[in-house]
Amino acid sequence: MTRNFELIWASLPSPAFVISADGMIVEANVAAEVFTESSLRHMQKRPLDAFTGAGSALIDVVRQAQLGMNSVILHDVEIGWGKQSRGVANVQATRLLNDADEVLLVLHPRGIADKMDRSLSHRNAARSVTGMAAMLAHEIRNPLAGISGAAQLLAMNLPPEDKEMTELILDETKRIGELVNRVEMFGDLRPLSPSGVNIHDILSRGKRAAQAGFASHMQFKEIYDPSIPLVSGDPDQLMQVVQNLLKNAAEASPNGGTITLKTAFSPGVKLSMPGKRSESLPIVMTIADNGPGIPDSLKNDIFDPFVSSKANGSGLGLSLVSKIIVDHGGIVECKSSENGASFQIMLPVWHESEE
Repeated sequence: MTRNFELIWASLPSPAFVISADGMIVEANVAAEVFTESSLRHMQKRPLDAFTGAGSALIDVVRQAQLGMNSVILHDVEIGWGKQSRGVANVQATRLLNDADEVLLVLHPRGIADKMDRSLSHRNAARSVTGMAAMLAHEIRNPLAGISGAAQLLAMNLPPEDKEMTELILDETKRIGELVNRVEMFGDLRPLSPSGVNIHDILSRGKRAAQAGFASHMQFKEIYDPSIPLVSGDPDQLMQVVQNLLKNAAEASPNGGTITLKTAFSPGVKLSMPGKRSESLPIVMTIADNGPGIPDSLKNDIFDPFVSSKANGSGLGLSLVSKIIVDHGGIVECKSSENGASFQIMLPVWHESEE
């Protein structure tokens, strides 16, 4: 029986490449095209380092395989492709038994379970703030109101040249009050009451609000899939997510830039849920900017509370985003490079039975 090896090659779930002795990409399967977001026609007959960079670990592992007959395996390799981060993967390179000294390069991306583990840890970290939120509301808000009121009364009896200090007190009490308000959001432990939400309506409302305020200096690019179904979620909370991400994107480019809003339907991602059932997360929403990206030192902790790359940032915006999305049964992840940051959110579809 003649085996259809082309069908097997195309059906491999892991991104796979055949690399020639001189470092050229000879073949790439469908999974590799999806993973790199590049077509085979674009990659074929071009050097691997044109996409990965000359210092990439992928180049090293291919060279090591060319020198021997055994497989070479590297774990937890950060994959960069075309100046974009493609996440972390385990990499395996094996010299093929042919006269061309070609190498089979296979990537095993870190799976959805890793993403969910990170999202759950972010949610747990965010929920650890809830106890502090109740304390802040009582122990800080009341004396803060007293300080603000006293400063206002004091300002009424001071000459104009002496009011600078009272204005400083009022400005700082207002800033602390806003911080308390943001922390207090984590104290809302009411169960989610989902409904069918048109994610395009949420994005459009968020965009209009941003254009009228904090993102008036930005350009917007919209790439929407008009066929995607309703999302299962709370419209107000999802709007909070969109506004937080748009605000971060606008602040990443204070001198102007482009914010890209994108939606897509991507079946295949499923999460195990209680009761031996699984939940599909086919609706993908992406908010990306073309700013300087997130510093490498913060990439792994960007969703943790009080972690911020901004000098005056509270570090609560992205932590709240993570909490809301995980409460919706979804996943949020961040990809960053020198070309900007991209936040991708995967959410479940709304089913009428949920009512």
